[in-house]
Amino acid sequence: MSALSVAAQAAYSRPTPNVLSPRAAEYDLLGRVTRRLSDGWRKRETDLAGLMAAVDENERVWSTLAQEVADPANALPSELRAKLFYLYEFARHHGQLVRQGKASAEILVEINTAVMRGLRGQVPA
Repeated sequence: MSALSVAAQAAYSRPTPNVLSPRAAEYDLLGRVTRRLSDGWRKRETDLAGLMAAVDENERVWSTLAQEVADPANALPSELRAKLFYLYEFARHHGQLVRQGKASAEILVEINTAVMRGLRGQVPA
């Protein structure tokens, strides 16, 4: 067996890397969009398009989450599902205000951060 075939066999026989759990994937997704919102808000004077793109992305994330929690097969408690759906509605409405220059994106960052803490099990006392 050549060194190349030994290396190939070793590479292909390695176990696949760990796949993120749904909770970890949601956390990572919220983390990315939250960073973009925060950066977009901070740089709004010089990169308004970046802020608008971040607000749009945030709404797409929340829209997807809303579809998930609205599904009757969703295993989350109904009270939590209702709260998450409300947050979607708030994010959608507030995002429109940010686009119109009537509101700050900071509350969207705070909401996402709070949800991320919940996903990590860091619920405030």
